[in-house]
Amino acid sequence: MKNKNILIVTSEFPPQPGGIGNHALHLALSLQKENYSVHVIADQRSVSGEEEVAFDATLPFHVVRIQRERLRFKMYIQRIFATYRAFSKANHVIATGKFSLWNVAFITLFKKRNTLAVVHGSEVNFKPFLLKKSIDISLQRFHRIVAVSKYTKSLITHINKEVTVIPNGICLEHWETEKVPKKVLPGNPVLTTVGRVSTRKGQLQVIMQLPALLKAFPTLHYHCVGIPTEATAFLEKATQLGVEKHITFHGSVNDFQLKEILLQTDVFVMLSTESATGDVEGFGIAILEANALGIPAIGSVNCGIEDAIQNEKSGILIDGKDSMQLQNAIKSILEKKEAFSATAKCWAKQHDWTVLIKRYIALLP
Repeated sequence: MKNKNILIVTSEFPPQPGGIGNHALHLALSLQKENYSVHVIADQRSVSGEEEVAFDATLPFHVVRIQRERLRFKMYIQRIFATYRAFSKANHVIATGKFSLWNVAFITLFKKRNTLAVVHGSEVNFKPFLLKKSIDISLQRFHRIVAVSKYTKSLITHINKEVTVIPNGICLEHWETEKVPKKVLPGNPVLTTVGRVSTRKGQLQVIMQLPALLKAFPTLHYHCVGIPTEATAFLEKATQLGVEKHITFHGSVNDFQLKEILLQTDVFVMLSTESATGDVEGFGIAILEANALGIPAIGSVNCGIEDAIQNEKSGILIDGKDSMQLQNAIKSILEKKEAFSATAKCWAKQHDWTVLIKRYIALLP
């Protein structure tokens, strides 16, 4: 009989957006369904905390929220103390996200538990030496390490510890679409990227290539869905290039609106790039979510997206800076759209959390 008390310490958690938080939520829900007793420690990220209180009330497990403070270091201290207290009741501790790795590794100096680190990408790709070294030292203290992609694993091969690759997952039930009408979007073809509008997510990469793409696809329209962090700067660039009429920034949308947009999408595009600070795409969960609706994807090589796309089957991997490769990939998908769509759905099913959770459980002694 396995020990069933699981503590998950995470740097992000819904209802606020973020890939690490999304992963932590579904990991917790899936473990709970497998009869584990789950306890989560996460930050309050909204100003009032009301959103978190309402969200946490819907969950089948307990969440401890670290109250938001004007002085950030106070939250770090509170998180350390909350983790220290929670260690006593846990058989297994899972850390996910940058500070969580430091936090849990530090607590293991005083309390011994079975520990598992989940590594996503950016937290193991810091450029400053001391930051990178601190993460390396922290990872050495964990019993087991999971990387969400082979690319992420490649960033930590130097620590000489066994690393298991378990890809990010989706909850297929969430992507049922029987009652979702199709929203009419401008464009033929329709290209869509879902994710915070930022350098890392690659929207600017697509915008820079629109002049060349429009020569082959004059009625193409590019739709960007997500928090518009750098949308103003990107729109200015689009205006300079004379392609602003072929771009729509939808901002943050709810799940129903997202499905509406995706169902009108011909090709999902994520040409992620590495930022100057080392922020990288560790996997690209939005690609699988689009795949679940039968939308093929085009994504960049040399990042975690390589694990999110079954090349030439669920989508196509390209050099994200090569306009001709992007143009040819769009043509290939449009010419064989039904085949790509069918394979994309099958690929998404392989990443359902009901499948992936068994691989996590195998790592819990």
